Amino acid sequence: MAGCSCGGDCEVKLLYACSGMANTGMLADQVWRKLAREGAGSGTCLAAIGAGVSGYLQSAQNATRNIVLDGCKVACGAKIFEKAGIPFEHYVMTDFDVEKGKTPITGDLIEAVAERVEGLIDARAKA
Repeated sequence: MAGCSCGGDCEVKLLYACSGMANTGMLADQVWRKLAREGAGSGTCLAAIGAGVSGYLQSAQNATRNIVLDGCKVACGAKIFEKAGIPFEHYVMTDFDVEKGKTPITGDLIEAVAERVEGLIDARAKA
């Protein structure tokens, strides 16, 4: 795959996040940014998938894993991927004891949720 420098079969993980108006969308966005900075995957654009931008769709179709972080159970990110017919893994911020519209988004919360999500991503890779 393009951009693969390991000389063999590389895992290409692409990360996408809801960036909705609620505190949970903000959390998904901040967790996504932290995971991308730490090398858990490459951050890319969820809106471009929803808009049908061909290059982004092709990248998602070619990825080994597409990881979607949604803020809440409305699951806009998951719906975008379902509509595009592209396989994905899904993590929802309200599944991590975060209440939509109520839980303050702090650095400690971002750190804790990012750690939990990264653990789930790693565990799924080993399964």
